[in-house]
Amino acid sequence: MAQPPHHEVPDRPPPGHGQVRGRGESSPAAAGADLALSRRLARLMDDLVTVPGTEVGVGLDALIGLIPGIGDIVGSSLSGVIVYDAVRLRVRVPVLARMGWNLLVDALLGLVPGVGDLIDVAHRANRKNLRLLERDLDEHPERAAPTLGYVLAAFVLAVVPLVAGLVIGLLALWFLLRWLLG
Repeated sequence: MAQPPHHEVPDRPPPGHGQVRGRGESSPAAAGADLALSRRLARLMDDLVTVPGTEVGVGLDALIGLIPGIGDIVGSSLSGVIVYDAVRLRVRVPVLARMGWNLLVDALLGLVPGVGDLIDVAHRANRKNLRLLERDLDEHPERAAPTLGYVLAAFVLAVVPLVAGLVIGLLALWFLLRWLLG
């Protein structure tokens, strides 16, 4: 009886490994990590429904962002879950910085009534952050124990944008109330 040929495991990942995947696809390394909540949250916040006749998704982030102040606070808080997963899985610091920047831009867009929410549909911070997280897990599957420097950097890069988003939301709410109450 003939035996099947022996295939060696390559030292490098196969071509295409680590590339950003389309909707609903996940990578082998990212699939091994527990990202179910982050994936559901990114879909809920950025791609809950597709605009008929287009491939544009609209999620709760754009809809709750229409509520001045409060919408931005809730959106920023929910978006922080994906960044929390990135810190939990020890994503590299430069990636955390990009994720924090995406959240900060998202919060700043929320300051512009109406137009900012339309631009937010195109920005899709949650989808971007999920792709950054999955790509980093693919490209750097080894995870060293966190150092004090990592913990401090992760805290600054994850918490500061979240707090900034909350402060921006509270300021927007305060200015709105001041304007309404004269």
